[in-house]
Amino acid sequence: MSLMYEMNQKALELGVPISVHLDVTYRCNERCVHCYLDHDDHGEMTTAEIKGVLEQLADAGVFFLTFSGGEVFMRRDFLELVEYARQLQFNVKVKTNAVMIREHEAQRLRALGVEQIQISVYSHRPEIHDAITKLPGSLKRTIKAIRFLKSQGLKVTIANVLMTANMFEHAGVQALAKELGVTYTLDPTITPKMDGDTSILKLRIPGEELNQVFHTEALVGNVPEFCAPPPPPGEDEMESYPCSAGHTACYISPYGDVFPCVQFPLPSGNVRRQNFLDIWRNSSQLADVRSIRAKDLPVCSTCSHVGSCTRCPGLAFMEGNMRGPSSADCEKSFQRTGIPSANMLRKNGLVSTTSLVQIQPLTA
Repeated sequence: MSLMYEMNQKALELGVPISVHLDVTYRCNERCVHCYLDHDDHGEMTTAEIKGVLEQLADAGVFFLTFSGGEVFMRRDFLELVEYARQLQFNVKVKTNAVMIREHEAQRLRALGVEQIQISVYSHRPEIHDAITKLPGSLKRTIKAIRFLKSQGLKVTIANVLMTANMFEHAGVQALAKELGVTYTLDPTITPKMDGDTSILKLRIPGEELNQVFHTEALVGNVPEFCAPPPPPGEDEMESYPCSAGHTACYISPYGDVFPCVQFPLPSGNVRRQNFLDIWRNSSQLADVRSIRAKDLPVCSTCSHVGSCTRCPGLAFMEGNMRGPSSADCEKSFQRTGIPSANMLRKNGLVSTTSLVQIQPLTA
């Protein structure tokens, strides 16, 4: 049993928000085609307000703090905020496109003891990466920044979001990560915009390509094990929570709005009007999220994938019901295993959802 698992279990038992994702701005120097944010500034929190929130988070027991955006370095006070967070003993992770990071910023992040820097790279080829970010020269500047950060001994992770514009680029980005000596992660999830606009979902990669990704050992590890039919769910799986959102983790926007997760836009309070701990303990919205167990999901509880699915309640919420299926995750489970989900079968009228455990794998 890992220390991280033990920490999360203890936080869950005690009702402690051990992890918080804080966006300090939605402003950005890139205009990525798949971005779910409104980049205009509608009155983001001041330096003093964010420092006040950080103090409240420390009092609430938060340990892991992720700073993100927008682009964090669009705020001139960003390094000041990182310094304050480290004074409060947070374990700090930073998500950035790194375009604005030079040697000075890299040195300062190292001196402040930032745990990890996550940087989005969409292709090893400038013509594709820069077309996605809509910022000419962005790949070149991002790679230069990664080298600066590595030279300072910082842990860097390349995050590769897959979409139609770069769905054949993952091998090249993975090779680039290896060349740079950094960790590589891949995510084929495209989410609706936070205002509910679903137009960008057309960028999701088609099932055939998703199938190929899930069957590439270099990307997912042990393919036979990863792609094996799901085992019958046990009592523990049926009593489990959908994810950590609202249980041990939450998200705070640049305007102080609190949500269960960055992918779960259910307004649950605002730190400009309430103390964070009051929101965490007393929000009716968070209480609703916490009430859900796998057994309470009308469709998913009947699904053979219920114990192994990556179902996101936030994506389900954006589809209309936090207790409903997430069609994107249904597709992932199907392309990974060849076995259709209860939701897919229900939509196609193929079989009764009560007999799903008897379904045989289909050809993807």
